[in-house]
Amino acid sequence: MSIGNPPEDERPFEDVSEEARPSIGRALHQARIAAGMTVDDISTATRVRIAIVRAIEADDFTPCGGDVYARGHIRTLARAVRLDPEPLIAQYDAEHGGRPAPTPAAPLFEAERIRPERRGPNWTAAMVAAIVVVIGFVGFTMVKGGDGGGRASMAEGATPTTGTSVPAVPGTKKPADPKPDPTDSAIAAAPQDKVTVQVSAPDGRSWISAKDHNGQLLFDGLLEQGDSKTFQDSSRIDLVLGDAGAIQLHVNGKEIQDDFRPGAVERLTYTKGDPEVG
Repeated sequence: MSIGNPPEDERPFEDVSEEARPSIGRALHQARIAAGMTVDDISTATRVRIAIVRAIEADDFTPCGGDVYARGHIRTLARAVRLDPEPLIAQYDAEHGGRPAPTPAAPLFEAERIRPERRGPNWTAAMVAAIVVVIGFVGFTMVKGGDGGGRASMAEGATPTTGTSVPAVPGTKKPADPKPDPTDSAIAAAPQDKVTVQVSAPDGRSWISAKDHNGQLLFDGLLEQGDSKTFQDSSRIDLVLGDAGAIQLHVNGKEIQDDFRPGAVERLTYTKGDPEVG
């Protein structure tokens, strides 16, 4: 008969102390070696920089930039070397103070609701309101202006009841100013040292072309009925008349008395010694 503890109590305890468990960096290092991967291979596969991989394997988590990033890198590296990341994350939390406790939702909501809300002036709303006021004022002004114009037109057409102004007699037109004789204008504009040619179309229209003594084009187009053109040059004017019968010519202040036929095309040249048909 045995005396003391039962046999099951005499079994040796398993060594679960932290000294027997490898660090996070060493566990990742050993798993990488066992997987036959280099640091470059891990960096390429995980997109974690080589310097961070080396620092984590040396249990230096400072380059990670904080606990959140450190946990993410540990999880990524562990999966790359086919380790379960959760025990490593739990070990990291135990060694670095654990995860921050979540803030209860209700107190946070109450704090946000009780805290007085401070708002600055809403400049956008003010600008929109100002634009609406301006547009409304402009529209109102345009509508009133249109009504005023209609009343003014009615007032102009109505018979005045008071005042001494005499209404205009319908059908009465102001006599037009008498037009100067083209011959007088041509004479007045004809200097002695130049050749001056005036082309008029009193009875119809005609296409005409005029060039100076150098062959430079002075005019090329249609002369409408009632229109006239005057050309000057130091020595010579060349003319082409598309419908000579519709054209009246004054050369150096004198009318050309040629009987041009309707529809006839005439080519004429005049100099300082004319009028003589060239």
